Amino acid sequence: MAKQKPRTLSGFMELLPQRQVQFDRMVELLRSSYSRYGFTPLDTPVIEASEVLLAKAGGETEKQIYRFLKGDTDLSLRFDLTVPLAKYVALHYADLAFPFRRFQIGKVYRGERAQRGRFREFYQADIDIIGDGKLDIVNEAEIPSIIYQTFTALGLKRFQIRVNNRKILNGFYAMLGLTDKSGDIMRTVDKLEKIGPEKVAALLTGEEIGITSEQADEILKFIAIQGDNDHVLAALAGYQGRHELFDHGLEELTTVVKYLSAFGVPQTHFAVDLTIARGLDYYTGTVYETTMLDHPEIGSICSGGRYDNLAEYYTDKQLPGVGISIGLTRLFFVLEDQGYLNEEMVTAPADVLILPMTQDLAPAISFATQLRSAGVRAQLYTEQKKFKQKMTYADKIGVPYVAFLGDDEISQNAVSVKDMTTGQQETLPVSEAVSTIATKLNERMAGVEPIREPDHKA
Repeated sequence: MAKQKPRTLSGFMELLPQRQVQFDRMVELLRSSYSRYGFTPLDTPVIEASEVLLAKAGGETEKQIYRFLKGDTDLSLRFDLTVPLAKYVALHYADLAFPFRRFQIGKVYRGERAQRGRFREFYQADIDIIGDGKLDIVNEAEIPSIIYQTFTALGLKRFQIRVNNRKILNGFYAMLGLTDKSGDIMRTVDKLEKIGPEKVAALLTGEEIGITSEQADEILKFIAIQGDNDHVLAALAGYQGRHELFDHGLEELTTVVKYLSAFGVPQTHFAVDLTIARGLDYYTGTVYETTMLDHPEIGSICSGGRYDNLAEYYTDKQLPGVGISIGLTRLFFVLEDQGYLNEEMVTAPADVLILPMTQDLAPAISFATQLRSAGVRAQLYTEQKKFKQKMTYADKIGVPYVAFLGDDEISQNAVSVKDMTTGQQETLPVSEAVSTIATKLNERMAGVEPIREPDHKA
């Protein structure tokens, strides 16, 4: 019979056990970080009715969606976690308490062209705060602190959260008489880092957008305002009094900056950046992008912002919110590619591999039970293999300790324990072996994050 050659579809990530453990540890730390800020976990269906999922869609989104018929039912795979959230809040509005704070970590699907670092199936990790009618500006200041604490918990140190406010941009374009072109301008300016100021100016003055060279120069001069946060805010103050929307945006941005230190975000990790616009018209206030300082070419690893009406396609209720999203699969790929994954992290499925050396397995089973009761992960290896093969298995799974129970150990109510890292082996009473292994494991795992940045030379 002909055998089917196994393969994984292009654009779908499939990890070997060691990397899967590291990925799962990242997810675990994200869940822990989000929970400390009072976010509740949410899980929405991967498959939705197409008319529900595509209520707002169009253009590129609709082209990339995985859509199919099951009988007479038109179904689609979710392409992000925001639209399902909008449906969820509209559907369960009467049962929720507002502000509603949720996090969701789950797979989404986009049928885009697969290429290196881009995936068709990938995990997103989202947090959103949804208000009922109104949402206080302090929530927009809290978001950068969550980004900061989350990436710090993962082990990243050299990153920067860049923040702007869409009201400032819209107000500035209104001053120039370009309100009707502001969306096109912002989407073009959003490409500045990728294509540079000359090409941005060419696009702005080109046939499609069609602003004057003077207007393009004024825009590029405005978004080039740089310096520390106080300097940028002071420069923006020079534009005050010329448009109400600009003034409102500057007031919001100043408030966000004011509260950041109280939220525990150091100045080194936060910058007001007027080039940040986020290409979607969806955003209406504060916007965020996060970049790795040593790899700016990767682009944003965490983005989001403030929006005024989450569920406008499902309900008449005004539901403003603020949120961020991490493309977790892409981030993990980038971290592995750049050598950021911590190889010292214990990724074995067990902490101790127990090798019984006698026919009677009761002592080995009893020792495994005691280890598990002490919170130590234990695996019994009872396959009829040669000793060398058993030790090869221990090496291959990367287990930290191997325990041997032969006739001599059993007669002394003891166990021989080998540290697979140092090669050191000692025979200890069973109870002492349990406490010693538990203590050494705690010491070994303390402060070991899934990410370890390569040494950086300033």
